[in-house]
Amino acid sequence: MQSNKRPPASVLFIFGGSGDLNYRKLTPALYNLFLDNWMPDQFAIAGIGRSAYSNEKYHEHLLDGVTKFSRRKGKQNGHWTDFTQHVSYLQMDGDDAAAYHKITDLVKEKEEEWGVHPNVIFYLAVAPQLVPSIAQKLGALKICGEKSTTRIVVEKPFGHDLESAHELNLLLSSMFAEEQIFRIDHYLGKETVQNILALRFANALFEPLWNRNYIDHIQITAAEAVGLEGRGGYFEHAGALRDMVQNHILQILCMIAMEPPVSFDANEIRNKKVDVLNAIRRIGKDQVHDFAVRGQYSGGWKKGEKVVGYRQEEGVNPQSNIDTFAAVKFYIDNWRWQGVPFYVRTGKYLNQKATHITLHFKQAPHYAFPPESAETWRSNRLTISIQPNMDISIRFQAKRPGQTMMLDPVDMTFDYDAVAGEHAPEAYETLLLDVMEGDATLFMRNDQVDAAWRVIMPILEAWENRPPQDFPNYAPDSWGPDTADALIARDGHTWLNLPPTP
Repeated sequence: MQSNKRPPASVLFIFGGSGDLNYRKLTPALYNLFLDNWMPDQFAIAGIGRSAYSNEKYHEHLLDGVTKFSRRKGKQNGHWTDFTQHVSYLQMDGDDAAAYHKITDLVKEKEEEWGVHPNVIFYLAVAPQLVPSIAQKLGALKICGEKSTTRIVVEKPFGHDLESAHELNLLLSSMFAEEQIFRIDHYLGKETVQNILALRFANALFEPLWNRNYIDHIQITAAEAVGLEGRGGYFEHAGALRDMVQNHILQILCMIAMEPPVSFDANEIRNKKVDVLNAIRRIGKDQVHDFAVRGQYSGGWKKGEKVVGYRQEEGVNPQSNIDTFAAVKFYIDNWRWQGVPFYVRTGKYLNQKATHITLHFKQAPHYAFPPESAETWRSNRLTISIQPNMDISIRFQAKRPGQTMMLDPVDMTFDYDAVAGEHAPEAYETLLLDVMEGDATLFMRNDQVDAAWRVIMPILEAWENRPPQDFPNYAPDSWGPDTADALIARDGHTWLNLPPTP
Protein backbone atom coordinates (compact mmCIF):
# COMPACT_ATOMS: atom_id res chain seq x y z
CA MET A 1 0.00 0.00 0.00
CA GLN A 2 1.22 3.47 -0.86
CA SER A 3 1.31 6.20 1.78
CA ASN A 4 -1.29 8.95 1.32
CA LYS A 5 -2.47 11.90 3.32
CA ARG A 6 -5.74 10.50 4.58
CA PRO A 7 -8.95 12.08 5.85
CA PRO A 8 -9.63 12.43 9.59
CA ALA A 9 -11.50 9.78 11.58
CA SER A 10 -14.91 9.19 10.01
CA VAL A 11 -18.15 7.29 10.59
CA LEU A 12 -20.16 6.76 7.40
CA PHE A 13 -23.84 5.78 7.63
CA ILE A 14 -25.34 4.49 4.39
CA PHE A 15 -29.14 4.66 4.32
CA GLY A 16 -30.13 2.05 1.78
CA GLY A 17 -27.25 -0.09 2.96
CA SER A 18 -28.91 -3.26 1.68
CA GLY A 19 -29.84 -1.62 -1.64
CA ASP A 20 -28.50 -1.75 -5.15
CA LEU A 21 -26.43 1.47 -5.17
CA ASN A 22 -24.41 0.37 -2.15
CA TYR A 23 -24.06 -3.14 -3.53
CA ARG A 24 -22.86 -2.05 -6.99
CA LYS A 25 -21.07 1.24 -6.36
CA LEU A 26 -20.53 2.52 -2.81
CA THR A 27 -18.97 -0.47 -1.07
CA PRO A 28 -16.76 -1.36 -4.09
CA ALA A 29 -15.58 2.28 -4.09
CA LEU A 30 -14.91 2.33 -0.34
CA TYR A 31 -13.04 -0.98 -0.55
CA ASN A 32 -10.84 0.34 -3.37
CA LEU A 33 -10.08 3.44 -1.28
CA PHE A 34 -9.09 1.08 1.54
CA LEU A 35 -6.85 -0.97 -0.76
CA ASP A 36 -5.19 2.21 -2.03
CA ASN A 37 -4.62 3.44 1.55
CA TRP A 38 -6.94 6.45 1.23
CA MET A 39 -9.37 5.57 4.03
CA PRO A 40 -8.85 7.22 7.42
CA ASP A 41 -6.74 5.42 10.01
CA GLN A 42 -9.92 5.26 12.10
CA PHE A 43 -13.16 4.68 10.25
CA ALA A 44 -16.46 2.85 10.55
CA ILE A 45 -19.09 2.12 7.90
CA ALA A 46 -22.63 1.27 8.95
CA GLY A 47 -25.18 0.12 6.41
CA ILE A 48 -28.75 0.99 7.40
CA GLY A 49 -31.73 -0.90 6.02
CA ARG A 50 -34.95 -2.73 6.85
CA SER A 51 -33.73 -6.11 5.57
CA ALA A 52 -32.59 -8.59 8.19
CA TYR A 53 -28.83 -9.20 8.08
CA SER A 54 -26.28 -10.35 10.59
CA ASN A 55 -22.94 -8.61 10.16
CA GLU A 56 -21.51 -11.81 8.72
CA LYS A 57 -24.29 -12.22 6.13
CA TYR A 58 -24.08 -8.54 5.30
CA HIS A 59 -20.36 -8.85 4.60
CA GLU A 60 -21.05 -11.83 2.32
CA HIS A 61 -23.67 -9.82 0.45
CA LEU A 62 -21.28 -6.88 -0.04
CA LEU A 63 -18.41 -9.15 -1.13
CA ASP A 64 -20.66 -10.52 -3.87
CA GLY A 65 -21.14 -6.96 -5.13
CA VAL A 66 -17.40 -6.27 -5.02
CA THR A 67 -16.70 -9.48 -6.95
CA LYS A 68 -19.20 -8.57 -9.66
CA PHE A 69 -18.81 -4.81 -10.01
CA SER A 70 -15.49 -3.56 -8.63
CA ARG A 71 -12.55 -2.67 -10.87
CA ARG A 72 -10.60 -5.07 -8.61
CA LYS A 73 -12.33 -8.30 -7.76
CA GLY A 74 -12.59 -10.44 -4.67
CA LYS A 75 -10.79 -10.42 -1.34
CA GLN A 76 -7.51 -8.98 -2.66
CA ASN A 77 -5.02 -11.11 -0.70
CA GLY A 78 -7.09 -11.15 2.46
CA HIS A 79 -7.62 -7.39 2.74
CA TRP A 80 -11.40 -7.91 2.61
CA THR A 81 -11.27 -9.37 6.13
CA ASP A 82 -9.38 -6.32 7.37
CA PHE A 83 -11.86 -4.00 5.65
CA THR A 84 -14.98 -5.68 7.05
CA GLN A 85 -13.74 -5.23 10.61
CA HIS A 86 -14.84 -1.63 10.05
CA VAL A 87 -18.23 -2.52 8.50
CA SER A 88 -21.46 -3.25 10.36
CA TYR A 89 -25.18 -3.35 9.67
CA LEU A 90 -27.94 -1.51 11.52
CA GLN A 91 -31.39 -2.90 10.91
CA MET A 92 -33.79 0.01 11.27
CA ASP A 93 -36.66 1.70 9.50
CA GLY A 94 -35.79 5.20 8.32
CA ASP A 95 -39.34 6.31 9.20
CA ASP A 96 -38.95 5.27 12.85
CA ALA A 97 -37.67 8.34 14.72
CA ALA A 98 -37.15 6.32 17.90
CA ALA A 99 -34.60 4.08 16.14
CA TYR A 100 -32.22 6.94 15.37
CA HIS A 101 -30.59 6.55 18.79
CA LYS A 102 -28.68 3.65 17.17
CA ILE A 103 -26.83 6.25 15.12
CA THR A 104 -25.84 8.45 18.04
CA ASP A 105 -24.94 5.37 20.09
CA LEU A 106 -22.51 4.19 17.40
CA VAL A 107 -20.93 7.63 17.04
CA LYS A 108 -20.49 7.88 20.82
CA GLU A 109 -18.98 4.38 20.91
CA LYS A 110 -16.42 5.27 18.23
CA GLU A 111 -15.64 8.59 19.84
CA GLU A 112 -14.78 6.85 23.10
CA GLU A 113 -12.82 4.12 21.32
CA TRP A 114 -10.76 6.51 19.16
CA GLY A 115 -10.41 9.38 21.61
CA VAL A 116 -11.48 11.92 18.98
CA HIS A 117 -14.78 13.23 17.66
CA PRO A 118 -15.09 11.79 14.11
CA ASN A 119 -16.55 13.20 10.97
CA VAL A 120 -20.11 11.86 10.69
CA ILE A 121 -21.41 11.32 7.16
CA PHE A 122 -24.97 10.36 6.23
CA TYR A 123 -25.25 8.98 2.69
CA LEU A 124 -28.88 8.83 1.53
CA ALA A 125 -28.77 6.04 -1.07
CA VAL A 126 -32.56 5.77 -1.00
CA ALA A 127 -35.54 6.53 -3.23
CA PRO A 128 -36.07 10.30 -3.69
CA GLN A 129 -39.40 10.29 -1.85
CA LEU A 130 -37.69 9.02 1.32
CA VAL A 131 -35.09 11.79 1.47
CA PRO A 132 -37.21 14.51 3.19
CA SER A 133 -38.38 12.22 6.00
CA ILE A 134 -34.90 10.86 6.75
CA ALA A 135 -33.32 14.31 6.53
CA GLN A 136 -35.81 15.73 9.04
CA LYS A 137 -35.09 12.97 11.54
CA LEU A 138 -31.34 13.38 11.10
CA GLY A 139 -31.67 17.13 11.53
CA ALA A 140 -33.16 16.56 14.98
CA LEU A 141 -29.99 14.79 16.15
CA LYS A 142 -27.60 16.90 18.19
CA ILE A 143 -24.56 15.78 16.17
CA CYS A 144 -26.00 17.36 13.00
CA GLY A 145 -25.59 20.78 14.57
CA GLU A 146 -21.82 20.37 14.42
CA LYS A 147 -21.25 21.99 11.01
CA SER A 148 -17.56 21.24 10.63
CA THR A 149 -17.83 17.49 11.21
CA THR A 150 -21.29 16.38 10.03
CA ARG A 151 -22.29 15.98 6.36
CA ILE A 152 -25.29 14.69 4.44
CA VAL A 153 -24.97 13.28 0.92
CA VAL A 154 -28.04 13.35 -1.34
CA GLU A 155 -28.23 11.38 -4.58
CA LYS A 156 -29.92 12.58 -7.74
CA PRO A 157 -32.61 13.21 -8.82
CA PHE A 158 -32.68 16.39 -6.76
CA GLY A 159 -36.32 17.30 -7.15
CA HIS A 160 -38.73 16.54 -10.00
CA ASP A 161 -38.95 20.13 -11.26
CA LEU A 162 -37.93 23.62 -10.20
CA GLU A 163 -40.60 23.89 -7.50
CA SER A 164 -39.88 20.52 -5.86
CA ALA A 165 -36.11 21.10 -6.01
CA HIS A 166 -36.58 24.49 -4.36
CA GLU A 167 -38.72 22.92 -1.62
CA LEU A 168 -36.12 20.21 -0.99
CA ASN A 169 -33.36 22.84 -0.79
CA LEU A 170 -35.40 24.83 1.72
CA LEU A 171 -36.02 21.71 3.82
CA LEU A 172 -32.36 20.70 3.90
CA SER A 173 -31.15 24.23 4.58
CA SER A 174 -33.53 24.51 7.55
CA MET A 175 -31.60 21.70 9.26
CA PHE A 176 -28.11 21.76 7.73
CA ALA A 177 -25.74 24.51 6.67
CA GLU A 178 -24.96 24.63 2.96
CA GLU A 179 -21.38 23.44 3.60
CA GLN A 180 -22.82 20.26 5.16
CA ILE A 181 -24.95 19.33 2.13
CA PHE A 182 -23.26 17.32 -0.64
CA ARG A 183 -25.53 16.91 -3.70
CA ILE A 184 -23.79 14.18 -5.62
CA ASP A 185 -23.59 13.74 -9.40
CA HIS A 186 -21.37 10.76 -10.10
CA TYR A 187 -20.48 12.01 -13.62
CA LEU A 188 -18.39 14.77 -12.07
CA GLY A 189 -16.21 12.16 -10.36
CA LYS A 190 -15.14 10.55 -13.62
CA GLU A 191 -11.46 11.06 -14.34
CA THR A 192 -11.92 12.38 -17.86
CA VAL A 193 -14.51 14.91 -16.72
CA GLN A 194 -12.11 16.25 -14.09
CA ASN A 195 -9.40 16.29 -16.73
CA ILE A 196 -11.39 18.98 -18.59
CA LEU A 197 -10.21 21.51 -16.02
CA ALA A 198 -6.59 20.40 -16.36
CA LEU A 199 -6.80 20.40 -20.16
CA ARG A 200 -8.22 23.91 -20.27
CA PHE A 201 -6.43 25.75 -17.52
CA ALA A 202 -3.04 23.99 -17.25
CA ASN A 203 -2.19 24.36 -20.94
CA ALA A 204 -1.46 27.61 -22.74
CA LEU A 205 -2.06 25.66 -25.95
CA PHE A 206 -5.85 25.44 -25.53
CA GLU A 207 -7.29 28.30 -23.49
CA PRO A 208 -6.54 31.07 -26.05
CA LEU A 209 -8.56 29.09 -28.64
CA TRP A 210 -11.42 28.19 -26.27
CA ASN A 211 -13.94 30.78 -27.50
CA ARG A 212 -16.26 31.90 -30.31
CA ASN A 213 -13.37 33.22 -32.43
CA TYR A 214 -12.07 29.72 -33.11
CA ILE A 215 -14.79 27.23 -32.15
CA ASP A 216 -17.67 26.67 -34.57
CA HIS A 217 -19.88 24.46 -32.40
CA ILE A 218 -19.76 21.93 -29.56
CA GLN A 219 -21.46 18.54 -29.24
CA ILE A 220 -22.10 16.57 -26.05
CA THR A 221 -23.40 13.02 -26.39
CA ALA A 222 -24.39 10.72 -23.51
CA ALA A 223 -25.73 7.62 -25.23
CA GLU A 224 -26.86 4.44 -23.50
CA ALA A 225 -26.98 1.09 -25.28
CA VAL A 226 -29.32 -0.42 -22.68
CA GLY A 227 -33.02 0.10 -22.02
CA LEU A 228 -34.70 0.51 -18.64
CA GLU A 229 -33.05 -2.46 -16.88
CA GLY A 230 -36.06 -2.89 -14.58
CA ARG A 231 -36.34 0.81 -13.70
CA GLY A 232 -39.62 1.47 -15.48
CA GLY A 233 -41.31 2.78 -12.34
CA TYR A 234 -38.60 5.41 -11.89
CA PHE A 235 -38.13 6.36 -15.53
CA GLU A 236 -41.86 6.80 -16.11
CA HIS A 237 -41.68 9.79 -13.74
CA ALA A 238 -38.36 11.08 -15.05
CA GLY A 239 -37.63 10.81 -18.76
CA ALA A 240 -34.35 11.46 -20.55
CA LEU A 241 -34.42 15.25 -20.23
CA ARG A 242 -34.82 15.13 -16.45
CA ASP A 243 -32.69 12.05 -15.91
CA MET A 244 -29.63 13.13 -17.90
CA VAL A 245 -29.75 16.64 -19.33
CA GLN A 246 -30.79 18.55 -16.20
CA ASN A 247 -27.85 17.21 -14.19
CA HIS A 248 -25.11 15.20 -15.91
CA ILE A 249 -25.05 16.96 -19.26
CA LEU A 250 -25.52 20.49 -17.97
CA GLN A 251 -22.72 19.94 -15.45
CA ILE A 252 -20.38 18.78 -18.23
CA LEU A 253 -21.44 21.79 -20.31
CA CYS A 254 -20.55 24.06 -17.40
CA MET A 255 -17.04 22.63 -17.16
CA ILE A 256 -16.52 23.11 -20.90
CA ALA A 257 -17.91 26.66 -20.94
CA MET A 258 -16.87 28.16 -17.58
CA GLU A 259 -14.47 31.07 -17.26
CA PRO A 260 -10.98 30.47 -15.78
CA PRO A 261 -11.17 30.37 -11.97
CA VAL A 262 -8.81 32.46 -9.87
CA SER A 263 -8.28 29.43 -7.60
CA PHE A 264 -9.50 25.87 -7.15
CA ASP A 265 -11.50 26.81 -4.08
CA ALA A 266 -14.80 24.90 -4.12
CA ASN A 267 -16.99 27.98 -4.14
CA GLU A 268 -14.89 29.70 -6.80
CA ILE A 269 -15.34 26.72 -9.16
CA ARG A 270 -19.05 26.53 -8.41
CA ASN A 271 -19.49 30.28 -8.90
CA LYS A 272 -18.11 29.95 -12.41
CA LYS A 273 -20.50 27.08 -13.17
CA VAL A 274 -23.49 29.06 -11.93
CA ASP A 275 -22.43 31.92 -14.20
CA VAL A 276 -22.67 29.57 -17.19
CA LEU A 277 -26.10 28.28 -16.20
CA ASN A 278 -27.37 31.83 -15.74
CA ALA A 279 -25.99 32.81 -19.16
CA ILE A 280 -27.71 29.98 -21.05
CA ARG A 281 -30.34 31.52 -23.29
CA ARG A 282 -33.83 30.69 -22.07
CA ILE A 283 -35.96 28.97 -24.67
CA GLY A 284 -39.47 30.39 -25.03
CA LYS A 285 -42.27 27.83 -24.83
CA ASP A 286 -43.32 28.74 -28.36
CA GLN A 287 -39.74 28.15 -29.58
CA VAL A 288 -39.13 24.75 -28.05
CA HIS A 289 -39.76 22.89 -31.32
CA ASP A 290 -36.86 24.83 -32.90
CA PHE A 291 -34.40 24.00 -30.12
CA ALA A 292 -35.38 20.60 -28.66
CA VAL A 293 -36.56 17.22 -29.91
CA ARG A 294 -37.72 14.14 -28.04
CA GLY A 295 -38.03 10.49 -28.85
CA GLN A 296 -39.27 7.17 -27.54
CA TYR A 297 -37.96 3.78 -28.66
CA SER A 298 -40.10 1.14 -30.32
CA GLY A 299 -39.74 -2.59 -30.19
CA GLY A 300 -37.14 -4.15 -32.46
CA TRP A 301 -33.71 -5.75 -32.46
CA LYS A 302 -30.69 -4.78 -30.42
CA LYS A 303 -27.39 -6.52 -31.28
CA GLY A 304 -29.30 -9.56 -32.54
CA GLU A 305 -31.65 -9.72 -29.55
CA LYS A 306 -35.35 -8.90 -29.81
CA VAL A 307 -36.42 -6.15 -27.38
CA VAL A 308 -39.78 -4.61 -26.53
CA GLY A 309 -40.73 -0.99 -27.02
CA TYR A 310 -40.79 1.47 -24.11
CA ARG A 311 -44.58 1.29 -23.79
CA GLN A 312 -44.37 -2.49 -23.36
CA GLU A 313 -41.78 -2.30 -20.56
CA GLU A 314 -42.74 -3.37 -17.04
CA GLY A 315 -44.01 -0.48 -14.93
CA VAL A 316 -44.70 1.76 -17.95
CA ASN A 317 -48.04 3.22 -19.02
CA PRO A 318 -49.05 1.61 -22.36
CA GLN A 319 -49.89 5.12 -23.65
CA SER A 320 -46.83 6.77 -22.10
CA ASN A 321 -45.50 9.99 -23.61
CA ILE A 322 -42.25 9.91 -21.59
CA ASP A 323 -39.13 10.75 -23.58
CA THR A 324 -36.41 8.10 -23.74
CA PHE A 325 -34.36 10.38 -26.03
CA ALA A 326 -33.75 14.12 -25.87
CA ALA A 327 -31.64 16.49 -27.95
CA VAL A 328 -31.34 20.22 -27.31
CA LYS A 329 -29.50 23.14 -28.88
CA PHE A 330 -28.30 25.64 -26.28
CA TYR A 331 -26.72 29.07 -26.66
CA ILE A 332 -24.65 30.78 -23.97
CA ASP A 333 -25.06 34.53 -24.15
CA ASN A 334 -21.75 35.90 -22.95
CA TRP A 335 -18.58 37.32 -24.51
CA ARG A 336 -16.82 33.95 -24.80
CA TRP A 337 -19.59 31.93 -26.40
CA GLN A 338 -22.02 34.30 -28.11
CA GLY A 339 -23.38 32.61 -31.25
CA VAL A 340 -21.73 29.21 -30.66
CA PRO A 341 -24.34 26.41 -30.54
CA PHE A 342 -23.99 23.65 -27.94
CA TYR A 343 -25.77 20.51 -29.18
CA VAL A 344 -26.52 17.89 -26.53
CA ARG A 345 -28.25 14.52 -26.85
CA THR A 346 -28.96 11.48 -24.72
CA GLY A 347 -31.09 8.39 -25.05
CA LYS A 348 -31.82 4.78 -24.23
CA TYR A 349 -31.26 1.81 -26.57
CA LEU A 350 -28.98 3.79 -28.86
CA ASN A 351 -26.37 2.21 -31.09
CA GLN A 352 -23.65 2.10 -28.46
CA LYS A 353 -22.74 3.23 -24.96
CA ALA A 354 -20.77 6.42 -25.40
CA THR A 355 -20.26 9.70 -23.58
CA HIS A 356 -18.10 12.22 -25.37
CA ILE A 357 -17.64 15.96 -25.86
CA THR A 358 -16.44 17.32 -29.19
CA LEU A 359 -15.26 20.84 -29.92
CA HIS A 360 -15.45 21.52 -33.67
CA PHE A 361 -13.11 24.33 -34.71
CA LYS A 362 -13.79 26.73 -37.53
CA GLN A 363 -12.45 25.86 -40.98
CA ALA A 364 -8.95 26.97 -41.85
CA PRO A 365 -8.57 28.82 -45.20
CA HIS A 366 -8.09 26.47 -48.17
CA TYR A 367 -6.81 28.94 -50.76
CA ALA A 368 -3.08 28.27 -50.22
CA PHE A 369 -3.41 24.60 -51.22
CA PRO A 370 -4.15 23.05 -54.62
CA PRO A 371 -7.83 22.16 -55.14
CA GLU A 372 -7.19 18.40 -55.13
CA SER A 373 -5.69 18.62 -51.63
CA ALA A 374 -9.05 19.63 -50.22
CA GLU A 375 -10.85 16.41 -51.14
CA THR A 376 -10.41 15.01 -47.63
CA TRP A 377 -10.21 18.35 -45.85
CA ARG A 378 -11.77 18.29 -42.39
CA SER A 379 -11.95 20.97 -39.74
CA ASN A 380 -9.91 20.46 -36.58
CA ARG A 381 -11.67 18.99 -33.60
CA LEU A 382 -10.93 18.03 -30.02
CA THR A 383 -12.82 15.06 -28.58
CA ILE A 384 -12.96 14.19 -24.89
CA SER A 385 -14.27 10.64 -24.39
CA ILE A 386 -15.65 9.79 -20.96
CA GLN A 387 -17.00 6.28 -21.58
CA PRO A 388 -16.53 3.51 -22.53
CA ASN A 389 -13.01 4.74 -23.38
CA MET A 390 -11.30 7.48 -21.40
CA ASP A 391 -9.20 9.49 -23.83
CA ILE A 392 -8.62 12.90 -25.37
CA SER A 393 -8.13 13.09 -29.12
CA ILE A 394 -7.06 15.99 -31.36
CA ARG A 395 -7.72 15.81 -35.10
CA PHE A 396 -5.58 17.93 -37.41
CA GLN A 397 -4.57 18.01 -41.06
CA ALA A 398 -1.30 16.40 -42.21
CA LYS A 399 0.33 15.82 -45.57
CA ARG A 400 -0.21 12.41 -47.09
CA PRO A 401 3.11 10.63 -47.85
CA GLY A 402 4.00 11.01 -51.51
CA GLN A 403 5.08 13.47 -54.20
CA THR A 404 1.88 15.55 -54.22
CA MET A 405 0.43 17.96 -51.67
CA MET A 406 -2.52 15.85 -50.50
CA LEU A 407 -3.92 16.32 -47.01
CA ASP A 408 -5.52 13.81 -44.67
CA PRO A 409 -7.08 14.23 -41.22
CA VAL A 410 -5.07 12.42 -38.54
CA ASP A 411 -5.71 11.88 -34.82
CA MET A 412 -3.37 12.29 -31.87
CA THR A 413 -4.80 10.55 -28.79
CA PHE A 414 -4.02 10.52 -25.09
CA ASP A 415 -5.37 7.19 -23.80
CA TYR A 416 -6.13 7.55 -20.10
CA ASP A 417 -6.74 3.81 -19.65
CA ALA A 418 -3.35 2.93 -21.11
CA VAL A 419 -1.62 5.23 -18.65
CA ALA A 420 -3.65 4.52 -15.52
CA GLY A 421 -4.94 0.97 -16.11
CA GLU A 422 -6.75 -0.44 -13.08
CA HIS A 423 -5.28 2.33 -10.95
CA ALA A 424 -7.69 4.92 -12.37
CA PRO A 425 -10.24 5.50 -9.61
CA GLU A 426 -13.91 5.16 -10.38
CA ALA A 427 -16.21 8.15 -9.94
CA TYR A 428 -17.61 7.18 -6.55
CA GLU A 429 -14.13 6.65 -5.14
CA THR A 430 -13.20 10.25 -5.91
CA LEU A 431 -16.48 11.65 -4.62
CA LEU A 432 -16.57 9.63 -1.39
CA LEU A 433 -13.01 10.68 -0.60
CA ASP A 434 -13.99 14.31 -1.23
CA VAL A 435 -16.92 13.98 1.17
CA MET A 436 -14.66 12.61 3.91
CA GLU A 437 -12.24 15.48 3.31
CA GLY A 438 -15.04 18.05 3.17
CA ASP A 439 -14.14 19.16 -0.38
CA ALA A 440 -17.33 20.28 -2.16
CA THR A 441 -15.74 21.27 -5.49
CA LEU A 442 -17.40 18.47 -7.47
CA PHE A 443 -20.79 18.74 -5.75
CA MET A 444 -23.74 20.92 -6.71
CA ARG A 445 -24.62 23.96 -4.64
CA ASN A 446 -28.25 24.93 -4.04
CA ASP A 447 -28.16 27.82 -6.54
CA GLN A 448 -26.66 25.48 -9.18
CA VAL A 449 -29.59 23.11 -8.77
CA ASP A 450 -32.12 25.91 -9.18
CA ALA A 451 -30.30 27.39 -12.17
CA ALA A 452 -30.14 24.00 -13.94
CA TRP A 453 -33.87 23.47 -13.46
CA ARG A 454 -34.60 26.97 -14.80
CA VAL A 455 -32.77 26.07 -18.02
CA ILE A 456 -34.91 23.05 -18.86
CA MET A 457 -38.28 23.98 -17.32
CA PRO A 458 -39.61 25.71 -20.47
CA ILE A 459 -38.87 22.55 -22.46
CA LEU A 460 -40.47 20.28 -19.88
CA GLU A 461 -43.58 22.44 -19.65
CA ALA A 462 -43.93 22.67 -23.43
CA TRP A 463 -43.59 18.90 -23.83
CA GLU A 464 -46.09 18.21 -21.07
CA ASN A 465 -48.62 20.54 -22.67
CA ARG A 466 -48.14 19.17 -26.20
CA PRO A 467 -48.31 15.36 -26.25
CA PRO A 468 -46.22 13.92 -29.11
CA GLN A 469 -48.11 12.49 -32.06
CA ASP A 470 -45.29 10.28 -33.40
CA PHE A 471 -44.24 8.12 -30.42
CA PRO A 472 -42.56 5.66 -30.69
CA ASN A 473 -40.30 7.32 -33.26
CA TYR A 474 -36.95 5.53 -33.22
CA ALA A 475 -35.79 1.92 -33.35
CA PRO A 476 -33.42 0.24 -30.90
CA ASP A 477 -29.78 0.20 -32.05
CA SER A 478 -30.22 3.48 -33.96
CA TRP A 479 -28.97 6.94 -33.02
CA GLY A 480 -32.41 8.27 -32.17
CA PRO A 481 -35.22 9.90 -34.15
CA ASP A 482 -34.72 11.60 -37.52
CA THR A 483 -35.75 14.90 -35.93
CA ALA A 484 -32.50 14.88 -33.93
CA ASP A 485 -30.52 14.77 -37.18
CA ALA A 486 -32.69 17.55 -38.58
CA LEU A 487 -32.08 19.70 -35.48
CA ILE A 488 -28.35 19.89 -36.15
CA ALA A 489 -28.56 19.63 -39.96
CA ARG A 490 -30.48 22.92 -40.13
CA ASP A 491 -27.23 24.61 -39.08
CA GLY A 492 -25.14 22.65 -41.59
CA HIS A 493 -23.74 20.13 -39.08
CA THR A 494 -23.98 16.39 -38.40
CA TRP A 495 -23.70 14.45 -35.15
CA LEU A 496 -20.34 12.84 -34.48
CA ASN A 497 -20.82 9.11 -33.88
CA LEU A 498 -17.55 7.61 -32.67
CA PRO A 499 -16.69 4.10 -33.90
CA PRO A 500 -17.60 1.37 -31.40
CA THR A 501 -14.96 0.04 -29.04
CA PRO A 502 -13.35 -3.16 -30.47
